[in-house]
Amino acid sequence: MVPRESIFVDDYEFGAYETAGFGRFDEQDKEVTKAASANLGSPSNMGGFGGWIRYLSNVMKISPVPKDMKFGDIPEGVLRLGGTYVISNNDIIYRWSDRLPGDHPDINEVQQIAIDDAIAKKNNNNPFAGVIENLFSS
Repeated sequence: MVPRESIFVDDYEFGAYETAGFGRFDEQDKEVTKAASANLGSPSNMGGFGGWIRYLSNVMKISPVPKDMKFGDIPEGVLRLGGTYVISNNDIIYRWSDRLPGDHPDINEVQQIAIDDAIAKKNNNNPFAGVIENLFSS
C-alpha cells in the first residue's frame, strides 16, 4: 500500500535507525529489558516452539547481511531495534521505540491515534482525512 517512491531502505551503517533514535537490543539496560519482556509475544502466541523457529528463520531472511560477514558473526541488522511512528504532516504525533525484538506498541492505540488525527483534519477541511478514516474503519 506504500508507493515505491515513498519507501526508504537504510544501508549497513544504519544512520536512519540512529537518527530515529532506535538502538540495538544488546545495548539495552537490564531494567528496560525486564520491563519490556512482559510485552513480548509468548511462544504460545507465535505457535509454540515451531513459531519461534519460524520467527528466527524469517528474521535471518529479511535482515541485511553484509557480503564481508564472517561465519558465526551476528548481522548488525539482527541486533537493531525498530519502532513505530505516526506522522501527521510534519509532526510526530506518536512514537514508540522497541526495547527488545518482539516488543511493540498496542496496535489498537496506534490506529486510534491515526484515526483521531485524520478525523480532526477532516473537520478542518482536509479532503484526504476521510480516506484514512475509511481505510481504518473497514
